[in-house]
Amino acid sequence: MTPFTRRNFLTATASLLASPTILRAQSLTAEDEATARHNISSFAMQNWQDHFDSLGVATLLADTTSRALHYWSADGSDYRLYPTSVPMTDELTKRGYTKVVRKKVGPSWTPTPNMRERDPSLPITMAAGPGNPLGTHALYLDWPAYLIHGTHDTRKIGRRSSSGCIGLYNEKIAELYDLVPIGAQVRLI
Repeated sequence: MTPFTRRNFLTATASLLASPTILRAQSLTAEDEATARHNISSFAMQNWQDHFDSLGVATLLADTTSRALHYWSADGSDYRLYPTSVPMTDELTKRGYTKVVRKKVGPSWTPTPNMRERDPSLPITMAAGPGNPLGTHALYLDWPAYLIHGTHDTRKIGRRSSSGCIGLYNEKIAELYDLVPIGAQVRLI
């Protein structure tokens, strides 16, 4: 007979509490599985096949609803998921297919005329550095003034906070910068 100890009591209690969870996990319905596709950060899982015919030289999918950027390598062996900032409004959001046409470490920033109209105090241009909203690295898309870039303001990640671009933590855009070749296909949804 097992002696009654505090450790045995806690182990038995934990087992009993976990039993309904284990039983529930074994009997997931289709609706439960669809709900489980979202993690606690609300990132929605994506399959590249739902958006592209092939992986090309690399593939990026920016999901503005779940505020995540998905990356797949050319052979599909490397998949990465990054939290992002997304455009403040749907009017600022461009959706569709594009590609990476240029990459820059230490990008300078030139606010668009619309940005300067909304905020006349914005500078004409800003050199790379800590105050620059493009962060440390940028991937330029073939849509004018749309980028995937870093940010020095980490409070923006996970929020609707950009004027159209997709923003990542500086350390994450640096990682992505090294992975993504020019010509990588991109889709914003």
